[in-house]
Amino acid sequence: LAYRPPCDMAGLLRFFAVRALPGVEAVDGHGVRRTLALSHQGRPLAGWVVARFVPTRHEVELQLAPALLPALGTVLQRVRHAFDLDADPALIDPVLANVPVSTARPARPGIRLPGGMDGFEIAARAILGQQVSVAAARTLTLRLVERFGTAVLTPFPDLHRLFPDAATLAAARPDAIGRLGIVRQRVRALQALAAAVAEGRIALHRGAPLAATLEALRALPGIGEWTTELIAMRALAWPDAFPASDIGVLNALGTRDIRRVKALADEWRPWRSYAVIRLWQTLEK
Repeated sequence: LAYRPPCDMAGLLRFFAVRALPGVEAVDGHGVRRTLALSHQGRPLAGWVVARFVPTRHEVELQLAPALLPALGTVLQRVRHAFDLDADPALIDPVLANVPVSTARPARPGIRLPGGMDGFEIAARAILGQQVSVAAARTLTLRLVERFGTAVLTPFPDLHRLFPDAATLAAARPDAIGRLGIVRQRVRALQALAAAVAEGRIALHRGAPLAATLEALRALPGIGEWTTELIAMRALAWPDAFPASDIGVLNALGTRDIRRVKALADEWRPWRSYAVIRLWQTLEK
C-alpha cells in the first residue's frame, strides 16, 4: 500500500502504542499487529492483520489471516484509513504551520490522522474515554474486551481476542457492563450506539454521509459534541473535525476559553483534525 511522503510514521505509531489493548493489538516501531472481525457478504470473518511501514519505499506491507482473504478489498481500505495513507502532506502541512509546537517534541512533516480498522470500535472507545485520561480509558476498554470479546486463534501469542461487536454489547445486561467500572451514563451511551450500529441505523466508516451520521450520533443519549467530533475525526475520517472542549487541546493552547480556541482553529481549516493531533503531540513526554 503506497503513500505520499513525507509521513510522520513515528508520531502515528506512538498514538496507537499508548492506546493499544493487550490481546487485541500490538505496536512496535515499524507497524501494528491486531485481531480483526468483519462481515463479508453477510458472513462473519475473523482473523489477524499485520501492517508494517517500509519508509524506503513509502509503502505499508500487509499480511493477513487466510480467513480474511475473501474480504481483502475491505481490509485494504481499513488499513489505508487506519494509517491515513491517502493524506497529501503538501496540502496539509502548510496550513498547520502556525499550530503551537513543543520544544521537547518538534513537529515532524507528514502528520497523519490516526483512524482505525473498525468504526464501531473507535466510537465505543471514544465513549469510554469521556472525561477520563487515555490510560483510564484504555483500562476500561480492556475490561470490556476481556468480558465481552471472543477468543481468536492467531500465530502471535500476544494477539488472542477480538473487540466485542455491536450486537454483543447491545444485547448485554447493563449491570454486567457497569460492574466493569463503567458509569451508568456511559453504559447507556455505549449500548445506544451499539444498538444503532447493530440495527444498521448508523454506519461508521469514512464513506458514511457525514451530516446525517453526526446528527444521528448527537441524538443518542450520553453522546455530546466532544464525542461526536472525536468519532468524526477517527471513525469517519473527517479532516475538519474539532473537539474544542478537549482537555488536551485546551492544555496545549494554554487556555480554557473555548470561544477563543474555536477562533484560533479557524486558521487551520479544512484540516482541523490534523491540528488536534499536532496539539496532542505537544503534550507527549
